[in-house]
Amino acid sequence: MKVQVLGTGCPKCQQTAENAKAAAEAAGVQIDLVKVDKPADIAKFGVMFTPALALDGDVKVSGRIPTVDEIKEWLSK
Repeated sequence: MKVQVLGTGCPKCQQTAENAKAAAEAAGVQIDLVKVDKPADIAKFGVMFTPALALDGDVKVSGRIPTVDEIKEWLSK
C-alpha cells in the first residue's frame, strides 16, 4: 500500500510520517511511505492545509496529525 505524507517537511509532517510507520508496524501491513513535499504536487491532491495523509492517492486527513490508531484503522480496511 502506498502511503503519502503531504507537507513541506515541518515537524508536524515528520510526526505524521512517524505515526504512519508505527501504525503499519502495529497493523502488520507493508507500506511504501512517500513524502510529497513540493507545493505543486501537494495541490494536485486538493489539499489546502498540511500535514495531510493519503492512502493509495486517497486523502484521509488534512490539516492535522492523524493518530497511530486512526492510521491503523485506515490501513486495515
